[in-house]
Amino acid sequence: MSQLLPPQTAPIKIHVRASHGRFSRWRWALVWLTQLLFYGLPWLNWNDRQAVLFDLDARRFYLFDLVLYPQDFIYLALLLVICALGLFFVTAVAGRVWCGFSCPQTVYTAIYLWVERLFEGDRSARIRLDAAPWTAAKLARKTGKQATWIAIGLWTGFTFVGYFTPIQTLGGLVTQLDTGPWETFWIGFYGLATYGNAGYLREQICKHMCPYGRFQSVMFDRDTLIIGYDSARGEPRGSRPRGTDAQAAGLGDCINCTLCVQVCPTGIDIRDGLQSDCIGCAACIDACDAVMDKIERPRGLIRYSSQTGLEQGWGRDRVLQRALRPRVLVYGALLLTIGAAFVTGLAQRSPFRVDVMRDRGVLARLVEQGAVENVYRLQIMNSQESVQRYRIDVVGPQGLTLATPPGIELGPVAEQTVTVTARLAGQQAAALAGQTVPIQFVIEQLEGEQAGPQVREKSSFLVPR
Repeated sequence: MSQLLPPQTAPIKIHVRASHGRFSRWRWALVWLTQLLFYGLPWLNWNDRQAVLFDLDARRFYLFDLVLYPQDFIYLALLLVICALGLFFVTAVAGRVWCGFSCPQTVYTAIYLWVERLFEGDRSARIRLDAAPWTAAKLARKTGKQATWIAIGLWTGFTFVGYFTPIQTLGGLVTQLDTGPWETFWIGFYGLATYGNAGYLREQICKHMCPYGRFQSVMFDRDTLIIGYDSARGEPRGSRPRGTDAQAAGLGDCINCTLCVQVCPTGIDIRDGLQSDCIGCAACIDACDAVMDKIERPRGLIRYSSQTGLEQGWGRDRVLQRALRPRVLVYGALLLTIGAAFVTGLAQRSPFRVDVMRDRGVLARLVEQGAVENVYRLQIMNSQESVQRYRIDVVGPQGLTLATPPGIELGPVAEQTVTVTARLAGQQAAALAGQTVPIQFVIEQLEGEQAGPQVREKSSFLVPR
């Protein structure tokens, strides 16, 4: 006989209670900081242009005074390595503190929850409103919340696209309803993603979609700082009248108020121990500390500690000392080394770039008096925001000369492809017949009458038989 399986039930909606305390203030400080940066940077002007702009059409990436080309991909790769090592370092020291305080999902969920409380009230009021029949007042509250959510989502999408299309130009296109298909798609897509993720999916992103929560256990050990419940102090839990001597009643400090569960954005009970769904937001610490203050018990029933610290009853100083262990020191050393290499590379980066390409249509040709000519195409890219002049020379076997204009002038952040001809005199060409000779192009930036920065690019000179 076949056995009927129980019907699948929809996940219970989590109504998050507002938390107040020192960690909540830190979280909102980071919300303000990250959003001021995200929404404000595209409107900041720098050298008569947008300070941060990734101009894909012109293949220019502007970061304040820094102008990068696609050929500078190595810096992006190093930056990604630094971010990965930074995440490993922070996770090894303090668990998922990034998730709880700085992750965009956490930040926008906090913003959308604030809007929800503004229109519908705190947790108990929202539960009552959801259970109540539809009335004009309920419709007005829900409509106001949805309209604000959509506006925030669209403004976020508009700002995101403003990092790739100059935002003032984009603003004019939006007001005229004249955006192109690229801008229209990404404003809508990013706006919809913000609206859906922060308004509805919320904890489901952290629990089921984010890969970080799945592999965090690889980076954790027993000395990693986590948010934990001191079961030795809190158990057995139970409610009691105010003023009751908990020790005489055979009870721990936990009064089983469940506020730590009500403020948790993922709906877990921290008293059940370390769980992968805990994002380290510390809302439960704020809630529990407030309760401990009311019942005149010491704070820290729920606190930042480590698994070993909770089991051994260590104090804060002992727990922090164990944070400096070999794994953390290795991550820190790698992070400092690669970070120093990244900064050094940017500091020593040439103010212009040169790519040398052989003219495939004319590899080598014989001219008068047995001389040999090779044709090259030099792409010079000026990464400075001022007009610059350059001089080209070639270094190679004796008798090699270069036919090129005396000076090349490039406008601010411009590039130009220059065709040059290298000629080897007949006598030297006869001695090198059938060989491919290494040469170097030397490009100097002219600063008045003096030579400035110099770039050397290797190439080869083909001498036919």
